[in-house]
Amino acid sequence: MAKNSLFAILLRSSWWIGLLIAAVLALLSFALLPADLRLVGALSGFPFLVVSALALRRQWGLPSAARIAQTQEALADLGWPAFSALLEQAFRREGYTLRLPSGKSEAYDFELERGGRLTLVSARRWKSARTGLEALRALQAAREARQADAVIYIGLAALSENARPYAAAQGIDIWQASELAGLLRDLPSGKGRPH
Repeated sequence: MAKNSLFAILLRSSWWIGLLIAAVLALLSFALLPADLRLVGALSGFPFLVVSALALRRQWGLPSAARIAQTQEALADLGWPAFSALLEQAFRREGYTLRLPSGKSEAYDFELERGGRLTLVSARRWKSARTGLEALRALQAAREARQADAVIYIGLAALSENARPYAAAQGIDIWQASELAGLLRDLPSGKGRPH
């Protein structure tokens, strides 16, 4: 499916938009078409119902935009000890065995293991103003040295123009406020630090 096709855009939009389009098409069909064509016209909205159902399935359980904004605000106020403790608790809840890197590592902060897969997580720069290529290259080098299956870079800020394609090419998962809102779902909403 083309990235900017109508159905691709609807899949990225709120699920109810496709449902609304299908309902409008059905209402217009019954209001404007001759009696023998009303059902056919109403069925023209069926693809929009399918897209709406697919979008709903994708969006089910995802945090709302307000929750993402609250999470970003709360995390921006935290210091590293509190943020790392939240991450440790959340990763363990998700079933990971968590280890700190052996020795001092500038590239990553956690080693996660689940189902025999090793994942390295870099999170210490979560409040950086912008994520550049250097941090991602260091994480990729650590992945190769540790022979890790996956790597995750956690940062609230946008990636630089060079960093985004590099992360995509290397398969580096970038977690920002929306992913953290899902992971840290027990983070209290509103202002203030988590307990």
